[in-house]
Amino acid sequence: MQLSGSFEITLEPQQDEQSPAGRMLINKQYSGGLEGVGIGQMLSKRTEAGASVYAAIEEFEGKVNGKQGSFSLFHTGQMSASSQELNIMIVEGSGSGALEGITGTLAITQSGGAHAYTFEYSL
Repeated sequence: MQLSGSFEITLEPQQDEQSPAGRMLINKQYSGGLEGVGIGQMLSKRTEAGASVYAAIEEFEGKVNGKQGSFSLFHTGQMSASSQELNIMIVEGSGSGALEGITGTLAITQSGGAHAYTFEYSL
């Protein structure tokens, strides 16, 4: 099944003086086919040449097409001046409540500061 919608995001940088990577807390508010909140943490690294990578774990809690529960998302991304690759998937076995057994992927687009998603899932 496929759902779409938008989300608001707040990133809160954290201080890790001993790490060469940046770390941020993630807070999201989803609307549309996903209704709820996402909280998590992201690690990122940018090179002097402008390329960057990130990995994040996010816990979604709310409703998927009206069904209440939660699940975890695993993000990986790689960006350069000429390309971008982003993969976000549900962590297998992480669904709870009415979302127990959920599998799927999330795709994100950004335009003019607004964030949108397409969520493909099986339940």
